Amino acid sequence: MSTVKPDFEKLQTALATSLSAHWKLFLIEGIVLVILGLAAIMLPLIATIAIAIVVGWIFLFSGIVGLLATFRMRSAPGFWWSLFSGILGVVAGIVLLRWPLQGAFSLTLVLTLFLVLEGIVSIMYALEHKRELSGRWGMMLLSGVVDLILAGMIYAGLPGTAAWAVGLLVGINMVFGGSAVIAMALHARNAAPAAV
Repeated sequence: MSTVKPDFEKLQTALATSLSAHWKLFLIEGIVLVILGLAAIMLPLIATIAIAIVVGWIFLFSGIVGLLATFRMRSAPGFWWSLFSGILGVVAGIVLLRWPLQGAFSLTLVLTLFLVLEGIVSIMYALEHKRELSGRWGMMLLSGVVDLILAGMIYAGLPGTAAWAVGLLVGINMVFGGSAVIAMALHARNAAPAAV
C-alpha cells in the first residue's frame, strides 16, 4: 500500500507537468473544437450529412481492410465470421454513402448512446480533477451534464429530429467540450510555474 501512493503522486506530478508544458496545444484543440462546433450548430443538416458520409467511409474502408485480412488468413479459425464482418462493413459504408440522410436515423441512435456514455465519463473525469489536479473541473462537469441532457432531448424527438439532430448535437457537444479543454489549458498555463 505504501508503494501505491508514491507511484500515484509521481503520476499526478507527471500529468500536471505535462499539462503545463503542453497547455498551448490543449488551447488550440479547444479553440478548433469550438469553431467546428459553432459551424455545425449554424448548419446542422449539412453537418449531419457530413458526419454520415465520414462514418460511411470509415465503415467502407474498415470492411475492405477486414476482407483483405480475412482472405489472407483463410485457414484461421472464425473465417466465416470474419468474412461476414468485412462484408457488413462494406455494405454499411455503401448504404451510408449512397443515402446519408436515411442513415442519419441509425446514426442518431448511435449518437444518443455515445452522448450518454461520454456524459458519464466526463462527469467522472471532472470529479477526478476536482479531487486531484484542476481548479477548472466545473466546466468538465457541465459538459458531462449537457451531454446527458442532449441525449435525452434527441431520443425524445425521434424520428423527426434525425435529419438535423446529429449535426446540431455534435456541434453543441463540440462547443462545450472545446470550452472545457480551453478552461483546462488556461488553468494549466496559470499553474505552469508552480508545476515545473
